[in-house]
Amino acid sequence: MLDDVTDNQREPVKVFLVDDHALFRAGVRTELDSITDEVRVVGEAGSVAEAVAGIARTKPQVVLLDVHMPDGGGAEVLRRIRPELPDVVFLALSVSDAAEDVIAVIRAGARGYVTKTISSKELVRAVVRVADGDAVFSPRLAGFVLDAFADRPGSAPINDPELDLLTPRERDVLRLLARGYAYKEIASELFISVKTVETHVSSVLRKTQLSNRYELSRWASDRRLV
Repeated sequence: MLDDVTDNQREPVKVFLVDDHALFRAGVRTELDSITDEVRVVGEAGSVAEAVAGIARTKPQVVLLDVHMPDGGGAEVLRRIRPELPDVVFLALSVSDAAEDVIAVIRAGARGYVTKTISSKELVRAVVRVADGDAVFSPRLAGFVLDAFADRPGSAPINDPELDLLTPRERDVLRLLARGYAYKEIASELFISVKTVETHVSSVLRKTQLSNRYELSRWASDRRLV
């Protein structure tokens, strides 16, 4: 009974939304505000720069963080915020369930990773749990992280010196390149110019000391980036 009283008297968890799609943010905000008093949305942002400024201003307990955005990604927000606000907890909320995305954002400091197929009630529970110190993952995604830390043959390494040389955007370009996307398609997918794609590919080739996209595809496949 005492636990029930304590839960009912608990202050709502302050949440900040980061996603580059305004309609998605509006939908999440409406859902969270309408179904529960356990969380309260205190702000939102559609870019890395807006997120950094908004989080610093509102000081939420939990940030729901998109993984891919045109001007960077969730990992970049984490890198810029965590040194200044180490108590803020980040929960990735993404359409992607790719192993490299999960591992990259967890390495950057997120406390969990759920996909956008999650129900509103499940999302509320996930937010409350990470605010309380738990780690939360959608089904099967936890396996990527366990594999990464297990250091087993065939697992995605949590520390890969060669992979660490690449910026988040270079990894995005490399992943799409390895999946067979043309430069124009990569540019459209990432909201950048074809020339910028070419620049990123050249940089990846230089850093990996490889000579063509076919070698890059094999390199990416070996690291489970595809």
